[in-house]
Amino acid sequence: MACTTEKLRLIFGDVTLGVAGEGFHYIFSYQTGGLESLVCGGREWLYRTAKPTFWRALTDNDRGSKFHLKSGMWMAADAFIGCKDIAVSVDGKRLGKPIAPKSNRFGCDERAERLRIAFTYETLTVPAAQAVVTYDVEAGGRMVVTCAYKGKKRLPQLPVFGLRMIMPTAARGYRYEGLSGETYPDRMAGAVHGVFDVEGLPVTPYLVPQDCGMHMESDWVEVTRDTSLSNADRAHYASHLRIAKVDKPFAFSCLPYTALELENATHQEELPPARRTVLCLYGAVRGVGGIDSWGTDVESAYHIDAQGEITFSFAVEP
Repeated sequence: MACTTEKLRLIFGDVTLGVAGEGFHYIFSYQTGGLESLVCGGREWLYRTAKPTFWRALTDNDRGSKFHLKSGMWMAADAFIGCKDIAVSVDGKRLGKPIAPKSNRFGCDERAERLRIAFTYETLTVPAAQAVVTYDVEAGGRMVVTCAYKGKKRLPQLPVFGLRMIMPTAARGYRYEGLSGETYPDRMAGAVHGVFDVEGLPVTPYLVPQDCGMHMESDWVEVTRDTSLSNADRAHYASHLRIAKVDKPFAFSCLPYTALELENATHQEELPPARRTVLCLYGAVRGVGGIDSWGTDVESAYHIDAQGEITFSFAVEP
């Protein structure tokens, strides 16, 4: 990315905080609790507010080992999560949560070199656990996202931990650097590292829809879309959103369905039409097992202990 001395423009609203610069505009919502708009290159990349994700659709092996009966509360945590706290810092100065009427003291031309906004979430699990998603926006538009899960005793094993971003239309495809093919923590031995192009948003045609499309140890992924929901956007031009590692590789999946949509279908024809792009970035993924499909659990090395802490970061590069 070219160096720039241009500062960020901040827009303090009653229930939102906007940050803009050349070629990008992000909106963080105090009401929905997260990043709700991500405009890069004139195209909107979010259809729903980005939120932490804790559930991946069950596999046949998960059903055989009755993992859903042991860890099913994480599906509820994935579907419904409350934002309990929001903290804003501008150039290192803490502003707390600058909602109205506090936001009235800011003018229409606020500038800064760096913005940080952190959202603290609480899960519906018993006992409740916390997850914190922090966005650090730099001049030029690069945004580092740090996701931290705070462990809690007496909670069952986690399926995944990450951040879910739902895009307005189905992607034309994606390119990534990482391991070849579909990989999981216990299914990486046959993969090779490289740069790979994936056309469309393929869903493995299992008889019963289940989790698929996972890519472990990824350095970056670039999603390409040529459609939008804007009636004014009549040109079908290709635009790209690039997610890159910060300090260590991440896992991701890029599908036309959420985990709950996959979970709700018992046959392929029950899946809804592919309208969106669901990009999930993960810091932890449970293995899929496969020793047999009649009750053997995933090997312990590939479990995710919900009592521990998980932290990972990635960068959004407009």
